[in-house]
Amino acid sequence: MNKLLMFIFYLFIAISIFVYQDELLFWFQQTKDSSIFLVMFIATLFALFPIIPFPIIGGIIGAMYGTFLGGFVTWVASTAASLIMFLFIRFVFQNYGLKVIHRYKKLEMITLMFERNAFITILVSRLIPFIPSIVINAYSAVSRVSFISYAVASSLGKIPAMLLFAVLGHSFVSSNQEVLFVIGIYALIILMTIYFYSRWKKSLFQQKEQNK
Repeated sequence: MNKLLMFIFYLFIAISIFVYQDELLFWFQQTKDSSIFLVMFIATLFALFPIIPFPIIGGIIGAMYGTFLGGFVTWVASTAASLIMFLFIRFVFQNYGLKVIHRYKKLEMITLMFERNAFITILVSRLIPFIPSIVINAYSAVSRVSFISYAVASSLGKIPAMLLFAVLGHSFVSSNQEVLFVIGIYALIILMTIYFYSRWKKSLFQQKEQNK
């Protein structure tokens, strides 16, 4: 009953945001001078219920507050939304999700490998912008990944993308030259992460071979 009520409440909020998205977006743009915490709260709602693509919200925040403060606000909102989504899916759907996973042997093996390397896998997945956030949230939540590992890896992995959204938004209202710089830093972070991840996997494989 508690899970059902939570699901109905979540659905109600999602429908409300869908119906009043234009009014909420207008109100959101008018809250700059009232409270940054209110902006964070509204941005978290938009991230939690992505009726409007969150990169657009991040761009608006970047235009409102500039690159670094805007990036921070966007990061806080996106991170808070992902943690709430993780807890919601784990509480409501984990048992069902585990039944589905155990029903298919290959999926079960993939999930076991994911759980053993959860931190680095989540971190790398967050750095790749075309992987949907909901997929990472849901798969992590239905698996046995600890909340702490998910929270830290997910939070760190979100930093470059949120900064990029903010700087792109800020570039539309100013003549700054930060866009190429941030894109370059973002690309460098992704390449370095992939490089160190591949080195780590290689050393892990070598250790396993030596232990045989």
